[in-house]
Amino acid sequence: MGKLFLVPTPIGNLEDMTFRAIRVLKEADLILAEDTRTSGKLLKHFEIDTHMISHHMHNEHKTVENIVSKIQSGQTVALISDAGTPAISDPGFLLTRACVEQGIDVECLPGATAFVPALVNSGLPNDRFLFEGFLPEKKGRQTRFLSLAEESRTMIFYVSPHKLNKTLAEFVQYFGEDRAVSVSRELSKLHEETIRGSAAAVLEHFEKKPAKGEIVVVVGGKTGKVKAENP
Repeated sequence: MGKLFLVPTPIGNLEDMTFRAIRVLKEADLILAEDTRTSGKLLKHFEIDTHMISHHMHNEHKTVENIVSKIQSGQTVALISDAGTPAISDPGFLLTRACVEQGIDVECLPGATAFVPALVNSGLPNDRFLFEGFLPEKKGRQTRFLSLAEESRTMIFYVSPHKLNKTLAEFVQYFGEDRAVSVSRELSKLHEETIRGSAAAVLEHFEKKPAKGEIVVVVGGKTGKVKAENP
């Protein structure tokens, strides 16, 4: 029986790749990558020549059974996403579940995940939090906001840059203009920044200066009041 490794990759800065992650990827029989072109650059940088195939949201339902068979035959398989930890708003859950159901050993290495630094540097309570990932596009979006309006824990969202202002406006609408918000973008990259303040003030900031890059938004729970200075 082989083994499945879930291997986090850097969310931006290549120096965040761990020694263990490099070793596991070099020793694996097969690497599953969300985008082989993106991961190819990473593997080349660390001189990893392990065979790689694509495993993404559009084909994972079809490939899971075959991959499980490979592991059962004795192969060690490593799964990586384009950035961060697999299965966190990325492919990985279906394969992990299938392996667990078949009694296959699964090991997830610790490593980069975008929401952790965003949460910690937000200045908002992080002893209890709710990770929401990406909000529904249309159907169920309003229902989700209504259900979160009474949430007392700090909430974490992944938001694409072209939807940030719309999402911030919805925070104002459903949570109130004074709700504490922290927007982190381009974490670990050259232009990393975090903007903190009330929902209304943060929205005003990004209306004047549209956001670019990868974004994580952290929102205080219902009891959260703005303590940080407005941007």
